[in-house]
Amino acid sequence: QVQLVESGGGLVQPGGSLRLSCVASGSIFLIYNITWYRQAPGKERELVARISSGGTTTTYGDSVKGRFTISRDDAKKTAYLQMNSLEFDDTAVYYCNADARSVWGRRAEYWGQGTQVTVSS
Repeated sequence: QVQLVESGGGLVQPGGSLRLSCVASGSIFLIYNITWYRQAPGKERELVARISSGGTTTTYGDSVKGRFTISRDDAKKTAYLQMNSLEFDDTAVYYCNADARSVWGRRAEYWGQGTQVTVSS
């Protein structure tokens, strides 16, 4: 079984920074796209950032472009989301999603449990 675990969330003031991590473990063989999503109460889940296999292509939601940076370290089976200049509207639960293949050849999307980010003065 493939597992994803997010960490790094917490309470920060506007203008502050956080670095989220997403660590894959278990029977993972290869990770393709990795995507960070977020969902706030009363809002639809939205794409925050996506990074392709190899890390050469990145995509960002309009609301975070220029402030957030996604990266990956395949040797550590870890993806990161560096969040700078945080705003009130960034408050949400952040989820990591990985398009991955297990050691037994199955390819599927896997989700982490989410980590809470709260921006408050």
